[in-house]
Amino acid sequence: MQQQKIKISQAVIWISSLFLGILSSVPQLASHAFNWEEAVVNSAITAAFSVIMWYLNIYMLNRNTGKRRQNISYSRLMVVLAFGMIVMLGLAWIQQLILSHINFGPTMLMIEVRGILINLVCYMFLTLLQNNYAGQQVQLELEKVKSDNLGAQFELLKQQINPHFLFNSLNTLKSMAETNDSETVDFIMKLSDFYRFTLESRKLDLITVQEEMKIIDSYIFLQKARFGEGITLTQELNENVLKTLIPPFTLQLLVENCIKHNIVSQSKPLHIKIYDTENKIIIENPIQKKMTVEDSLGIGLDNIKLRYQHLLEQEIEINSDEKTFQIKLPLIHEYNHY
Repeated sequence: MQQQKIKISQAVIWISSLFLGILSSVPQLASHAFNWEEAVVNSAITAAFSVIMWYLNIYMLNRNTGKRRQNISYSRLMVVLAFGMIVMLGLAWIQQLILSHINFGPTMLMIEVRGILINLVCYMFLTLLQNNYAGQQVQLELEKVKSDNLGAQFELLKQQINPHFLFNSLNTLKSMAETNDSETVDFIMKLSDFYRFTLESRKLDLITVQEEMKIIDSYIFLQKARFGEGITLTQELNENVLKTLIPPFTLQLLVENCIKHNIVSQSKPLHIKIYDTENKIIIENPIQKKMTVEDSLGIGLDNIKLRYQHLLEQEIEINSDEKTFQIKLPLIHEYNHY
């Protein structure tokens, strides 16, 4: 991104120059030998010099806008000061022609000092303004990079699918086919539905809770083919909650997390419950810790946390005691992020 060119209002340039011109004549007003002609000429010379220095400094600072600068260029400052002294010398000569009775030597010294001060004020003000522009551009670039990075991370989060689930599902399908299980066709259809949901939802930031529950239904059917009555799920969400929004595969990932970290068997079934209360969706399960936990691929709880932070800047609530593990998800009624 190129550095932005400095732009100053014409009104600022001319009004400030007139003000400096008037200000330069204030000492004469306090003098007993006040002369209106000298005051007017002095003010006009100073104002003209100020206008010229404004435009000169703006031109010099905008010459290399492709190169971002965050410091003062002393070589450029010397060029501006030298040019300013030449301009002021010319204006002082004009003043001498108009006011021939004035001693040129002392007047010239005073005018040159005044010109250097005015030149320095213009240069420093414009340099600070340019650095402020540059700082704002850097901040905008950093924010854009940060936003792009978060967006890329979020896209990766949405595309994560646990390969272990597919591997286990194919093994279950193989066993069902070998035993001529009557639910083999239904299993294939549910597996197809699940991955169709995956492909359709991957492009979306949010879907309705009702659509999410369809994913859960297919997922639980597939898990029941593997675990039988070792896993049960109770859903008690009211109609209004089903119409709210949720990041795709949020509940599915949480159910998968329950299965990953708990014992699931006919002798010790895992009961998962999804319900709503106090404007939150709650998913809870009894704690039945496995002796050995399956390897985590980072697509469970951390995934959910990051997605809620990215989309809504909200935190999910996690409660756990020795008996029950519970996660509370804030309801999303509308989505206006970005």
